[in-house]
Amino acid sequence: MRAPPIRSAARETGRPPRRVSGVRRIAPSAEYPRCPGRALRASSSQRGIALIAVLWLTVMLTVIASGFAFSMRGEAQAARNALSLAQARAAADGAIERMAFELSRPRNLPDVWQADGASRSWQDGEIKIAASAVDESARIDLNTAQELLLKGLLQNVGALDLDTTQRVVDGIFDWRDADELRRPNGAEEADYRAAGRKYKPANANFSTVGELQRVLGVTPGLMARIADSLTVYSRQAGINPATASRDVLLAVPNLTPVQVDAFLAQRQEALANKQPVPLLPQARAFGTPTAAVWRIRAEASMPDGVTFVRDAVLRPSADARRPVIALLWQEGERAPLPEPTAASANANANANAKANAAPDSNGSRNR
Repeated sequence: MRAPPIRSAARETGRPPRRVSGVRRIAPSAEYPRCPGRALRASSSQRGIALIAVLWLTVMLTVIASGFAFSMRGEAQAARNALSLAQARAAADGAIERMAFELSRPRNLPDVWQADGASRSWQDGEIKIAASAVDESARIDLNTAQELLLKGLLQNVGALDLDTTQRVVDGIFDWRDADELRRPNGAEEADYRAAGRKYKPANANFSTVGELQRVLGVTPGLMARIADSLTVYSRQAGINPATASRDVLLAVPNLTPVQVDAFLAQRQEALANKQPVPLLPQARAFGTPTAAVWRIRAEASMPDGVTFVRDAVLRPSADARRPVIALLWQEGERAPLPEPTAASANANANANAKANAAPDSNGSRNR
């Protein structure tokens, strides 16, 4: 006996027949997710994270590029400064040599330069140059000066009392003499040991002015007041009043500040009028002829503001292959040079004219 059809069976049981739908069911998969909205939200979140990462990467690259650019700018500026400094140094060294040449010329020539401390200025291309020179006998020599000059300097310029002055002077002589005999107020090796110093007197001439700081009784304040009035290069017992500074002239015994100022005014007027410098009677016993040693200072300034100063002490030599000998050659501190006098102003004009008219290596004129 055949089984009844399904629909008939359903009709017989009283249940409604099942409807067969024409829609095809598709199983969930990666291509067809179960929830399309959730996939869209996940995709948007991933795109947001990627955008933030790109932004941070852009910021980091910008910072790195900015730092590199700043570093390169700093290095370029340092290179330009180094180049300007080298050019200024070369110009200052050349000014020292030119000043030495001008001072070596015969004194009977017109417009000859003098070691009178006057500032001479000229221009080499875009570099501004100023130089001045004085003979070293304008200062008091630590190794050869008379005792009265040293005392006068310590009292009138160093502002020491009489007892302290005598102790320092005796200490200076004990330092530079070759024996171990102690002066009445001086100091030898035992005194330095007792004072806690780990050195003893050199028992030889001072090699530099700075060595004076090692002498017992010489304080930094005293050194600052008298250092510019001292030298170790002139080898003279006295000074040259024609070029000496005010402090050096104040060291001359029996010479008052009023007399010194009056003499300086007369000396300035004589130099401006190209006349001989007047004599200073009070300094006759301590005077000395001009020493053949020059202290030269040259300052070269670049257009960008870089400046180099050269300080030198030169001594003429009889050797034609080495016309001058440098006793001191060092970088100096920048300081205003003396104001040019009327005489030096004329000399500066002549110097510039000669420099502008000088032929170059090709035979053409400098522009």
